[in-house]
Amino acid sequence: MDDELFEVTTPLGFRVRVTKSYWKLLVTVKHPVMHGHEADVRQVLRDPEQIRQSRSDPSVYLFYRAERPGRWTCAVAKRLNEEGFLITTYPTDAIKEGKQIWSR
Repeated sequence: MDDELFEVTTPLGFRVRVTKSYWKLLVTVKHPVMHGHEADVRQVLRDPEQIRQSRSDPSVYLFYRAERPGRWTCAVAKRLNEEGFLITTYPTDAIKEGKQIWSR
């Protein structure tokens, strides 16, 4: 796909694709602080410290990786069979309460 920015396989075995156009929306409208952090988002999806399942949607997973003590990068992805897509990504100082389903 011409518009593809990146695709990574998560530790849960499904792929997450991100298009250039969606990334632009994320970093200009939703979370401008993530501009220039594409590599960090790839890394958190590929090699997170923990993965939690959303309490409101069991097909949504929150991937966390520490940036520094007390700060994490969170990438939120929805899984549809073996395919997935990035919903959002943001820096955070708290890990959400969802069910932890994976940890390294």
